[in-house]
Order: sequence, then C-alpha cells, then structure tokens
Amino acid sequence: MSACICGSVAFDTIMEFDGRFGEHILPDKVHILNVSFLVPAMKREFGGCAGNIAYALKQLGGDPRIVAAVGSDSPDYLDRLRNLGIATDGIRVVPDAYTAQAFITTDHGNNQITAFHPGAMMQSHLAPVSLAGPVKIGIIAPDGKDGMVTHAQQMRAAGIPFIFDPGQALPIFSGAELLDLIAQADWLAVNDYEGQLVAEKTGQSLTALSKGLRAVIVTRGEHGVELIQNGEVTSVHAMPASSVVDPTGCGDAFRGGLLFGLIQGMSLPASVQIGAVMGALKIAHPGGQNYRTSWDEVRSLVSMHYPAA
Repeated sequence: MSACICGSVAFDTIMEFDGRFGEHILPDKVHILNVSFLVPAMKREFGGCAGNIAYALKQLGGDPRIVAAVGSDSPDYLDRLRNLGIATDGIRVVPDAYTAQAFITTDHGNNQITAFHPGAMMQSHLAPVSLAGPVKIGIIAPDGKDGMVTHAQQMRAAGIPFIFDPGQALPIFSGAELLDLIAQADWLAVNDYEGQLVAEKTGQSLTALSKGLRAVIVTRGEHGVELIQNGEVTSVHAMPASSVVDPTGCGDAFRGGLLFGLIQGMSLPASVQIGAVMGALKIAHPGGQNYRTSWDEVRSLVSMHYPAA
C-alpha cells in the first residue's frame, strides 16, 4: 500500500566544521553574536523531509507518494525520484522560484546550524493530497505553513490516518495552531527537544497530548525512542550505529521505517524498531539519501538487536 508524504523537497548544502560550535560562541556575548566558521568540506545533496522520508520508505519496498512543491531548478531531483521508482505526480513545479535550499553546518559533536530558504515550498498548499491517489497512511512533515495546515485538513477529510511531524516548522505555529493540527492527527512524532517545545507552546505535556492520539513518538538519538500511549511511557533502545558520519536526515530515515511498519500492520513498537534501524544505517553515511538497504537487511537487523520482537 501507498503512503502520502507531505513535506519539503530540498537541496541540502552540507558543510563540516572542524571543531565545536560551543568553543566559539561565548554565552555572555550572544546579544552581539558575530561568528564565522571555516568549513573545509562541502557537498550538495538531495534532501528535504519529504524527499528523505520517501527515499527511506522506498528502500524498504514501500510506495511513497510525495505531495510537495519545487522550483524551476528541480529537473535533476525529479529525474532522480523517477529513477528510484518514486512517483512525482503530486509534486508541483513553481516557475520563477528556487527549490527549497538548506545550508547545514555540522561540528564534531554532531551539532548543526542550518539556514533554510523555503522558495517554492511556500506554495505546497497548491498541490492537493488527492494527487497522491489511494493511500493507506500519511505524514505531514515540515513544509510551508499553509501546506501543512491544508494537507492536514485534506487528510482528515479523506479519512487518511497520519503522523504529524512538525520538526523545524514548530516556530511558525502558535500553541493554538499546534493543538488544532495535533487534534487532526493520529500520531505525533518529535525529537526530545521538539517535544519540549511542543509542551511549552501548547501548555500541555506530551503525556496529556497522547491521550487524544494513538501515540506520541519521541526520538532521543542514541538514547532510543519513547512511546507515549494513553499516558503510558515505554522505551525502545537505539540500535548502535556502525559509525557516526552525518546526522542529516536520520529523523527522516526513522520516519520512513516507522511508516513502513505501520503500513504493514505491525505494532507501534515493532514499527519503531524498524525506524531505529533505519536511523542507525543512515547516520553512517553522509547526506540524507546516500545509504542503501533493503527490507531483508533491516528485518535481519531488527531480529538481531530486538530479539524479543
């Protein structure tokens, strides 16, 4: 079955800083912050939340259907998606606009500073969810604000269960707007920092929010994942990565694995285990879409690292 993936399709310019940001940012001088980081290594990659999630899901044999907007500089990206077997019917090309661009600098502690130009993404609301065709599940990942709101309403109206993944878009929503989007969703997926921000903005704890959802899913990097279901918290440990190269896109890889499990009718913990394996495989490679795997490999790794599953 197919999954509707709404979110950004972007180019990522990924740079590596040979040091730690914290050594160059003085806490008592942040009001006059003026820093420059030398980045000897730089690569341009295919990225964006929707692009990365779709790539992960396709690696597992899923059928991702992206609904997004890109600019006139997108032919290479669209060709790549088609070559991967990912449908592009739901991707709107906006003339006279750039495809969204992320400029990501990562330090030796895997901390990241990102500058993001939304470009055509701001018109994603003009690409309706219906372009995805019949789907079993959906996800609303970071995108233009109007797109996230419109696509959530369209999925809800169509009876498509979906994950709300506000991610980097959290700052553009008020607490009331977040509560409205969460009320339409079936699952809320955040990392631990984002979860704290959601709680602060909405005035409700994640435990309280979980009582109106199937679950709240909180990723915690190497510390695993917390599942909050009807106020009850359970933990899923992380799979150790073979190496830590680049965290860019790890959360998206996790969400691709999570979607795959849910599409297959697996339990939430089992689906999260697939996501954890995908995140560990991704972090060992640079960029969001340069790792390769298969359902056979992931299933084997799940059995190895989660033997009680």
